[in-house]
Amino acid sequence: MLPRTLALVDDDPEYSEYLAQHLQAKGVQVVHYPDGNSLLAEPAAEYDFYVIDLMLPGVDGEQLLDILRRRSDAGVLVVSGRLGSEVFSSVLRAGADMYLAKPVQFEQVERAIEAVYRRSARVAAAGGPWRLDRRARTLVAPDGATIALADSDLQVLERFVGAEGRAVSRDDLLAALGRPNAGREAADVLNAVMYRLRRRIERATPLLVPLQARSRVGYVFRASLTEL
Repeated sequence: MLPRTLALVDDDPEYSEYLAQHLQAKGVQVVHYPDGNSLLAEPAAEYDFYVIDLMLPGVDGEQLLDILRRRSDAGVLVVSGRLGSEVFSSVLRAGADMYLAKPVQFEQVERAIEAVYRRSARVAAAGGPWRLDRRARTLVAPDGATIALADSDLQVLERFVGAEGRAVSRDDLLAALGRPNAGREAADVLNAVMYRLRRRIERATPLLVPLQARSRVGYVFRASLTEL
């Protein structure tokens, strides 16, 4: 399962040409942009999927990723040669669905796109809301899977119910956890809580986990969440 349309944002013309040819041979309509500015100059341009580099002239990849996440829920794959121990984590925190390090084979890029797009399609097909049951201490997925919750899970999920799809700031989530101090230790606690909650959901259902980090903001629950 591959997306119908895809925006490829990369300033390497040879790499972009051959990757576009590979994906087009699979039936994907690919539009190449040499930098983030070119993509953003077309405000009406919307795609089913985005593949972006990090080292771009003008608007860099992480800035572009942040903008895309404010505009679209489409899948985003980062393919970059940027090195550094924090690159992987920072890219995922900014909202990417997956990261691949260059050099990478075109078949690997294709498989990554397929995996992300397939998960996104499952969420769209599921349709129904996620339901939080405080009394039973469970989260019920649209496919009926039941996820047992810890106290910390309940505390953060209650904030997402009230947000009604909007992003919840890190400060608000930390306050819900009883840690109003926004220092490094508190931030690590929040990251650990969100990681464990994601893992509980992943183990219970094949649906895409709707929890997503928003760069420099907090987290968003990208699905309908109601309370029983």
